[in-house]
Amino acid sequence: MPYANIRITKTGTTAEQKAAVIKGVTDVLVGVLGKDPASTFVVIDEVETDNWGIGGESITVRRGRAAK
Repeated sequence: MPYANIRITKTGTTAEQKAAVIKGVTDVLVGVLGKDPASTFVVIDEVETDNWGIGGESITVRRGRAAK
């Protein structure tokens, strides 16, 4: 019963894109490890950019600076 947890920033990822990620990760676990897709769990957590930091600052700050 594999469990894959994918974390991305909440930035407008579509339902179709998330469905493709879920299918792709499931396919990798089935193809590489021989896991049963019926018992393979893939969870996508979307994190607000204020709650995700790199190098001592939030993604919100970094992206705001990069947009200038």
